[in-house]
Amino acid sequence: MGKGELRGQQVLLLPEGSDRILGRDAQRTNIAIAYAVASAIRTTLGPKGMDKMLVSELGDVVITNDGATILEEMNVEHPAAKMMVEIAKTQDKEVGDGTTTAAMLAGELLKRAGDLLDQGIHASTIVNGYKQAASEATKKLKKVSQKVTPEDTNALEKIATIAIGSKTVGVGSSKEKLAKLVVQAVKQVAEKTDGKVIVDNDFIKVEKKEGGDIDDTEYISGVLVDKEIVHSGMPKHVKNAKIALIDCAIEIEKTEVDAKIEITSPKQMSDFLNQEEKMLKDMVDKIKKSGANMVFCQKGIDDVAQHYLAKANISAVRRVKKSDMEKLARATGARIVSSLEGLSAEDLGYAGTVREKKVAGEEMVYVENCKDPKSVTIFVRGSTEHVVSEGERAVRDCLGAVSSAVEEGSYVTGGGSIEMELANHLRKYAGSTGGREQLAITAFAEALEIVPKTLAESAGMDAIDTLVSLRTAHEKEGSEATGIEVHKAEISDMKKLGVIEPAKVKKQAIASASEAAEMILRIDDMISSKGKGGGGGGMPPGAGGMPPGGMGGAGGEM
Repeated sequence: MGKGELRGQQVLLLPEGSDRILGRDAQRTNIAIAYAVASAIRTTLGPKGMDKMLVSELGDVVITNDGATILEEMNVEHPAAKMMVEIAKTQDKEVGDGTTTAAMLAGELLKRAGDLLDQGIHASTIVNGYKQAASEATKKLKKVSQKVTPEDTNALEKIATIAIGSKTVGVGSSKEKLAKLVVQAVKQVAEKTDGKVIVDNDFIKVEKKEGGDIDDTEYISGVLVDKEIVHSGMPKHVKNAKIALIDCAIEIEKTEVDAKIEITSPKQMSDFLNQEEKMLKDMVDKIKKSGANMVFCQKGIDDVAQHYLAKANISAVRRVKKSDMEKLARATGARIVSSLEGLSAEDLGYAGTVREKKVAGEEMVYVENCKDPKSVTIFVRGSTEHVVSEGERAVRDCLGAVSSAVEEGSYVTGGGSIEMELANHLRKYAGSTGGREQLAITAFAEALEIVPKTLAESAGMDAIDTLVSLRTAHEKEGSEATGIEVHKAEISDMKKLGVIEPAKVKKQAIASASEAAEMILRIDDMISSKGKGGGGGGMPPGAGGMPPGGMGGAGGEM
């Protein structure tokens, strides 16, 4: 392989030990791998979805049903599998929810494409058909979506409940409670600019600590800092806190260049120490003069400075993370100052209370009751490390779903109803297009049906009968919202049940799944370049080169 013939002369194209998969074999391999990855996470879809236990090489265990987390933790080696991981990452970054749907849809699109390739239809024809189908599906999605505004708390809470309901922690009353907290947080940080609503989820801090119950999760109208107040003599509870955010060390700076100080008598030594102490006292006096009674410092605070701050009744926290400093600035209205020289009352922020509280054996500082904070915190609790981690993932997904709905301003019905409606529309559209592309458009429609099919399977329903019933229902006018009620294992009107999802989640899932499928389909030659001995750079086979079975390795070029 990798050799050509030129007038009887043997020509070596690739280094020894390289591997190459050509034409239909390359397509078959890529499709099989991508479909295998999609199948692995398919069962996690929806409120009746199952969880996966992922064990790392070090023995760390992750139990989750979050698509993006599963794919990231899976440690895949084949390049086509890595592209599936990319789909989930993109979906997670863009909208924060719908990762399982996106990866599953890509796998299904590729499987259907494989069937068409077997019938002798060229890959570029399938790619063109998929492009048309994705574009038409997006247009239809826009038509059937409903409007939602940040003020529409009821609709937003329903979206949040559905997003969190597919997670393990979203069971019973905790689902509604978490949904309310998330909507409250998103509404608080949402900002209108040029008539558009923008939600920056970076300013919704999700802090977690095991202990308690998932129901103990709380909303803090301010910032929770995972640090303690530095000195035991400082007030642990500050009311009407005037907060200074300082980005410089409250200690004596070491000189930039190597310097030597010669001391020849005990008096000089004591003068030197007194001078150091005076400098630190001056620093504290500047803070005191500004009127601050609470200090958050990004760098260190000297022990002597701590003593003077405690004497002045000023509480302080040191070595605060930069990201927390920014959140504190947005929550309290304070300005971060990088020099104590210019610190004044205008730079200070305000919080109703700042208190130190012991949580699960560790001290944490609550900065709460801020006036209209533009940065808030959701503090997730849970009985064990696994529960609290899954709780955090659920809250993050839920934040993504609600902020997507607020930013895009539209939602669609869930329970597989929107996918069924789009599939029905695409079948009709396929008939109106000429050429072989219509086969690919029909394949796209069938691929979309994987969502209701999977929901039906996980609810214990007969998948074929359910799909037939749904297709029949969607043929009728005004039945666009017919989907699967997983809890009762029946077909029902999703709008009446309040099962709604952000349109942006569906739009992004269709876009990223179809683009990834199109890219994988275009590949007809896989060259895996490795050094002699089969391993990547002299490593043993499978270490960095190709895994046994001849599929493109981690370092495989495509």
